[in-house]
Amino acid sequence: MDHQTELELILIQKKLREQFPGDGNMDINAILMIIGVQESGRGNRGYTKDDKMNLLHVAICTLLSQYGYYEYSHDDDEGWPHFKLISPLPHITVKEQEELIKTAIVNYFKENGFIAV
Repeated sequence: MDHQTELELILIQKKLREQFPGDGNMDINAILMIIGVQESGRGNRGYTKDDKMNLLHVAICTLLSQYGYYEYSHDDDEGWPHFKLISPLPHITVKEQEELIKTAIVNYFKENGFIAV
């Protein structure tokens, strides 16, 4: 991950901490939860453990759709978004996975106007 992307991620974390002051640490998992909530359209409410796993899945699929790995398919009867695998993910290290997700997070927030491009 390049230096500019790192700075943009720090800016995103700072802005999210300001928007969600009671959440404390705004780590990658917290950001993924926010993306999952946003993309699922479910709003901020109490979630079960299974709901939280589904929210993380929605966030990851949404982020990886930027790279052509997934594509939105449909919403199920309960309103959960579903995605179709378009291209298998390459075998990459854990560090490379983290960098890919962090870069995708920055791109997501740029595309949604949260930070200036």
